Amino acid sequence: MNFDMVNQPQPLNSIEKRSFHIAFCVDDHYFRSMGATMLSIIENNPNQHLTFHVFVFSVLDAHRVRLEEINSRPNIAVQLHIIDPALFEKFTHFIEFSYYSLSIFSRLIIPSILKDITDRVLYLDADILCVGSIDELVEMDISGDIAIVVPDAERTRVRRCKALALENSSYFNGGVIFINIKNWIAADITEKAMEVLLKLGKKLRFNDQDALNIVLDGHARFVDKKWNYIYDLIHDLDRNLLQMRPVHDAVFIHFAGAVKPWADWTGHASRDLFRRYHALSPWADMPLDPAPRNSKEMRMFSRFLFKRGELVGCVRWFLIYLKARAR
Repeated sequence: MNFDMVNQPQPLNSIEKRSFHIAFCVDDHYFRSMGATMLSIIENNPNQHLTFHVFVFSVLDAHRVRLEEINSRPNIAVQLHIIDPALFEKFTHFIEFSYYSLSIFSRLIIPSILKDITDRVLYLDADILCVGSIDELVEMDISGDIAIVVPDAERTRVRRCKALALENSSYFNGGVIFINIKNWIAADITEKAMEVLLKLGKKLRFNDQDALNIVLDGHARFVDKKWNYIYDLIHDLDRNLLQMRPVHDAVFIHFAGAVKPWADWTGHASRDLFRRYHALSPWADMPLDPAPRNSKEMRMFSRFLFKRGELVGCVRWFLIYLKARAR
């Protein structure tokens, strides 16, 4: 692949040279949530030197200004990497049949872009909140590993292991991947994952996550789920549970799934956790989502209201859903 199609990072400053490096791949819809993720890490790890790498295809000036606010903090650095979309022309057809954006594929090129900057990088999804210390992760020896990963939810693990015929019966969630850059590149993980994506196409339900599981089958080290604690809000809302369940010793709470903690319309207590860090971020002026934004969320909200016994609201939102779907 032609990695010249990615804007090269600026020379490292003194902070970045001794930093723990964390990477995100987002589009304009996820800057708000990424800001909360960043601040949750910063607030819970005041003694860590951190460099955040943000990979995007394009960025609004308003987001650039907000990133600069974070960059101006003591012991914090932010590097913005602009990717030419043409780099992923072969994969645009994936977007046609899924709710993913093209930005999810950009995490595959992170190691090649950062290879001259750091020897390891932690990739995080932007729907994660940090609620504890990352010291253990920072100090972890990964010199003999390609990637450190966390098992996905058990039901997902069983289904995907079977669907992908994984030999080791292990399947990880791609929301948190701690990468040894040198070993990743030596094993040609990015190129192999790209080949799987092109070969299997629509057979992959979770696109690059499935591809990475195939390529890293037996070659990734699994660690405790506290580093990627999957929290399914739909599980709670379908049972009319509005308080958060215990997350035990979780450090990273990953709100995977179609409903996120910035959906104010859910009434779920996860909104309070998100608000805590969102209020500290440069995106604090952007409100949480007051109402469902698309037909999928409208239908789910109608179902959640039914579970609460709010039948009038249930019918109202189902009619709104039908109208939205018919457009």
